[in-house]
Amino acid sequence: MKNYTHYTLSDRLELSILLKKGYSNRQIGIAIGRSHTSIGREIKENSTNGEYDPYKAHHKAYRKRKYSKYQGMKIADCTELELYVKRSLKLGLTPEQIAGRLKEVDHHLPYVSREGIYKWLYSAYGQAYCQYLPSKQYRKKRRRGKKTKREMIPNRISIHERPLAANERHEFGHFEADTVVSGKKYGSVSLNVVVERKSRFVKLKKLSNLKPETTNRALRKSMKSFTKISSLTLDNGIENKWHERLHLLVFFCDAYASWQKGAVENVNLRIRRFIPKGANIADYSEKQIQKIEDWLNHTPRKCLNYKTPYEIMSQENLLSPLYSHPSGALQG
Repeated sequence: MKNYTHYTLSDRLELSILLKKGYSNRQIGIAIGRSHTSIGREIKENSTNGEYDPYKAHHKAYRKRKYSKYQGMKIADCTELELYVKRSLKLGLTPEQIAGRLKEVDHHLPYVSREGIYKWLYSAYGQAYCQYLPSKQYRKKRRRGKKTKREMIPNRISIHERPLAANERHEFGHFEADTVVSGKKYGSVSLNVVVERKSRFVKLKKLSNLKPETTNRALRKSMKSFTKISSLTLDNGIENKWHERLHLLVFFCDAYASWQKGAVENVNLRIRRFIPKGANIADYSEKQIQKIEDWLNHTPRKCLNYKTPYEIMSQENLLSPLYSHPSGALQG
């Protein structure tokens, strides 16, 4: 990439989140504005014991850069070559001409490229000789290319604008959604989880992939089960990129703050009792997924005075005729 910049901690945090969600290197690259080869190299070079930790990766990269060989070492370590370069600069030769002479004529000295000479000049060892450059430039010129605005989720509305009635669970109809993913060594089959904040009622849909259209399709199907939908809260995963096509009031958590949608995060922990972390969700049938959903909705909850989410939703007439009721084995 022409205008390369080093990875920031923010880049690495975003990379880590998407990696855990099961995205490919190419998908992650599109999301954070890097090539897929750069993503692969970053994961390979800065992982620790096979795991990519963004904080450890950032420190590892910092140490590599800090303790790398100083710029211009090749010239500074060879007295004869250094004298040759200094003398040539004083004679008005450019770094390109000096490198050319070394390559084609003066074979008795080690070769150093034009870039190597510039690195030496811009280091502490060659600064005094920058005055002999035609440009009289003492440091590398920073290229200022046009920055393209990268917006992973367009037209986000912050969770901080979510109404108090939703935050404090004063009214029904406010939902949260998330994606439970398969283990990294498996494919992108995952589970879309939707939960109503006040009743803790849950809908689960199996996803064949993490594409935005697949996620939207699952969300629409889940929402058909309810008579009142006031808002939906999501995280910043790229599967939520097409949120505007849902035609709902959608709020988004802050970056790297999925804990802000605590209702669905709590449900995810309960789901992990049946689908352990690292498992392949493709191994679970639709019938098994439905059984997990039924268990969640027909289990008494302390926060509901030991009523079940299903009982609360039924009392409030919040389940639409399109909601498919379970067989009854898990009710009550």
